[in-house]
Amino acid sequence: MIHKGIHAGGNVSTVRHFVLLGFSDLPELQGFLSGVFTIIYLVVLIGNSLIIIVTILDPALQRPMYFFLANFSSLEICYVSVTLPRILFDLWTQKRNISVLGCAMQLCFFLILSATECFLLAVMSYDRYVAICHPLRYPLLMTPKKCAQLTAASWLGPVAVQIGQTCQIFSLHFCKSNRIPHFFCDIPPIFKLACGDTSAQEVSVYVMAIFFATVPFMLILTSYSKIISTILRLPTAQGRAKAFSTCSSHLLVVVLFFASASTNYLRPKTSHSAGIDKLLSLFYTIVTPMFNPMIYSLRNRDVIAALKKLFLYMQCHVST
Repeated sequence: MIHKGIHAGGNVSTVRHFVLLGFSDLPELQGFLSGVFTIIYLVVLIGNSLIIIVTILDPALQRPMYFFLANFSSLEICYVSVTLPRILFDLWTQKRNISVLGCAMQLCFFLILSATECFLLAVMSYDRYVAICHPLRYPLLMTPKKCAQLTAASWLGPVAVQIGQTCQIFSLHFCKSNRIPHFFCDIPPIFKLACGDTSAQEVSVYVMAIFFATVPFMLILTSYSKIISTILRLPTAQGRAKAFSTCSSHLLVVVLFFASASTNYLRPKTSHSAGIDKLLSLFYTIVTPMFNPMIYSLRNRDVIAALKKLFLYMQCHVST
């Protein structure tokens, strides 16, 4: 493919578009991958939408825990929609060009939603901490106003910082190539296309990654250390099992998301490779959001009961 718009001999970037190579190295699997990703996207949309619907309609789910769950499901739909539609478009059309502005916008939304997910997971762990460690004070501490404030802070807090970071990244000069060996505009492959010194931008990325990932993760660890300590002091095994079941789904989601994302972004620059980066990115941008609705619904009796009522209601209306 011709690298249009690149002037490698100068210091000024003339790149007008990038080429997302994606899965072009697997030409015989294009149709198969298209089908798989289409199914995954439908599962994400339908699964998370059902959780949002039942948390809104079912009176038994009008609690802070499920308010945060509905927000998390909304976030997962947005998060996956940043990358998966573009993957499907590239697979269906084989047109892999993306403008510099389009690439910057995709990266910006991806960074904002990733940071939002970190903070929202921390808020959800705080909710479980209050519910288990301070059950008598729970109605006073987790009021509807407080829940709305925590959720708004999770959604809006990262916006300005991540817009600034995106502008900083795309202020670099791109004169090496315009081919991105990835399925979306991610930070590591974009840095590899930049000419000149990128150390300042790389330090900034690491600082932001530490703040937006490590800080929420430490808050989650603190919450769960206190939760586990409280659960172990409960007098009966049944009480301990019931208390742990209320937070086990969230804990599993936390482990899946932070393990894959931190491995990708906090690795040394020398250990990055296109294949490993794509594999890890697939896991935390697509696979984990696909499993999240299943994790929360299959491990939560209230959600299962609400889904059964919703399906029965729909069946009755269809039959009549």
